[in-house]
Amino acid sequence: MEIKEIYNYFLQTTSIATDNRKIKTDNLFVALKGDNFNGNKFALSALENGAKYAIIDEAEFKIDDRFILVDDSLLALQQLASYHRNQLNITIIGLTGSNGKTTTKELINAVLSQKFNTKATIGNLNNHIGVPLTLLSFDSSTEIGIVEMGANHQKEIEMLCGICQPDFGYITNFGKAHLEGFGGTEGVIKGKSELYEYLSSNHKTAFINSDDAIQNEKTTNINRITFGFNNPENFVNITKIETNPMVKIEFEDTTIQSHLIGLYNANNINAAITIGKHFGVSNEKIKFGLENYIPNNNRSQLLEKNSNKIILDAYNANPSSMNAALTNFFQLEEKNKVAILGDMFELGIESSDEHKKLIEFCFHHEDIIFHFIGKDFFAHKNSNINMNFYETFESFQSIFPNQKTENSFLLIKGSRGMSLERTLDIL
Repeated sequence: MEIKEIYNYFLQTTSIATDNRKIKTDNLFVALKGDNFNGNKFALSALENGAKYAIIDEAEFKIDDRFILVDDSLLALQQLASYHRNQLNITIIGLTGSNGKTTTKELINAVLSQKFNTKATIGNLNNHIGVPLTLLSFDSSTEIGIVEMGANHQKEIEMLCGICQPDFGYITNFGKAHLEGFGGTEGVIKGKSELYEYLSSNHKTAFINSDDAIQNEKTTNINRITFGFNNPENFVNITKIETNPMVKIEFEDTTIQSHLIGLYNANNINAAITIGKHFGVSNEKIKFGLENYIPNNNRSQLLEKNSNKIILDAYNANPSSMNAALTNFFQLEEKNKVAILGDMFELGIESSDEHKKLIEFCFHHEDIIFHFIGKDFFAHKNSNINMNFYETFESFQSIFPNQKTENSFLLIKGSRGMSLERTLDIL
């Protein structure tokens, strides 16, 4: 069946669903497959639960005309999303990077929504399934779409760009994330730069941080809009940045006091300012949008519990983001500082070395109590009196409460799989 014909079915439905347990009336169900499931088996159930049509790719499950048979359901979903994007003909901003994608996406949306009807990627649905679902959530009322694109190997950003066809693009940074899949740091740079390659070949525009040497190098032949610190040649010149602990930005006689922690979030804010100004959002509305954005979902949240103040940044971690979080933590003027750090995942053969480097990075901060959790940190256990090592969270859980942490300032950070937000339950 041709995509145009499938699209006509899509127009008769309310939205896309890929989980038969979450069907809403008149959904279009898409039967996807995974290592341990076959969505085709649940297509009938989806229809019984209220779906109007179901896209399937195994003929044996086609019972009547409500079943739309295709060669590959995932490919059909992706092609449908691209077709829909072209029918709407709206402005799309594509966003990727090693760290800060989701926060930056939320900030951009907070700014642009002050002037436009915007829609953005929900949560971090930024992969080969999430990007099509995001595009298919846009409708005729959407003026600007903000699409987050994640990747853990090369050619993935290239593929996602082919689906969403961004008019503008921004790469937050090139860091040590997903090193295993990308094949090292150079692989990360090459993989993320696929967004630049798309923008260049299609005569589109990149937003870049001119203080980032790699961004500068990779965009010399691209239409670009720049921002940076104390450089009047930039489209947006940031004149002051403070963090103690919340980020405070000054530009063009405008001061923005954010609810975000850490110097590493300054560029995320600066990118949102720049994109807002390019699209004609006033400084007053930019300020309003950014100052009213409050992070959640374990991303750089500042919390209080009992007598303790806590930076909770337990959504994800890699060597770059961990280094940035610690650098910020070290410079904060607080007493009784405690860092609770969990293993960093998906680092491949570089994992051991990167965990060792991070421990060494902490050596000269004897005034801070460190708790390193996970087998990769534990492998580099040492006898430093201010450093504690635990092979599992359970062992940490059994010991940490006995230390009676009070009137302290804590940083909690680790990879998502470590679930270090559990620490809050034992404080």
